[in-house]
Amino acid sequence: MKDSADDSADLAVRVRGVRKRYGHVEALRGVDLDIAPGEIHALLGDNGAGKSTLVKVLAGAVTPDEGTVEINGLPHRFTGPRDAQAAGIETVYQDLALAPTLPPDANLFLGREPSRPGLLGRLGFVDRKAMRAEAATHLRQLNSKIQDLGAEVGSMSGGQKQAVAVARAAMWGSALIMMDEPTAALGVAQTESVLELIRRIRDEKGLPVLLISHNLPDVFRVADRCTVLRLGRRVLTARMSDVTSTDLIRAMTGADTLSPTEERAAEPR
Repeated sequence: MKDSADDSADLAVRVRGVRKRYGHVEALRGVDLDIAPGEIHALLGDNGAGKSTLVKVLAGAVTPDEGTVEINGLPHRFTGPRDAQAAGIETVYQDLALAPTLPPDANLFLGREPSRPGLLGRLGFVDRKAMRAEAATHLRQLNSKIQDLGAEVGSMSGGQKQAVAVARAAMWGSALIMMDEPTAALGVAQTESVLELIRRIRDEKGLPVLLISHNLPDVFRVADRCTVLRLGRRVLTARMSDVTSTDLIRAMTGADTLSPTEERAAEPR
């Protein structure tokens, strides 16, 4: 069944026919992806399926050899991460990219610090009061569990560090938030806090989230739809309510009844 979500004006992200080769290795083989506004969309697949490459294409870190990317109906061709950020795309990688000796508010504004004008037209200085106030408001809106905004991020738990990284992405992202294995190596309570943060990004801010995860129970708890890649091809797109873990594992491993070029798809909610 073909994906009938063809009206790009109704999509937050529309990817068509994206290919990427690394020498003789074809990491992406004509991948299509639709992400609806305000949905959590899980991107699934075994190692080497092409997930990381597709995320890097959307993050502006990799330029595709072929294919198109549209954000909110407008075509984009990113030449670097700054282009993707300018289009409203923020990414939370597994390494989090936090400054461990700085507090949460400074990390939220890292590289984007607000400043006051200097005297006599000279260079301004960082407006730390405004930075702290805005960071506190943002974290409160996301119901973050972080209590001490003055503590160094390096002294925080894994869940709190993840919360800071996710909150930073949600603060600056306006089109899409991408998260790479956000609950990896977290305990049960920390995982639940991060999943709740992801839900709030969708529900409170109305932003779509592309969630990359190997943890299927987590995916079923938060995602609205999913796309499965296998060997660089999209083999399945479906609502989470229409599939089981067995369906997803079969799609990821090739144990299903579909050929690599066939697809099962569902319209965004």
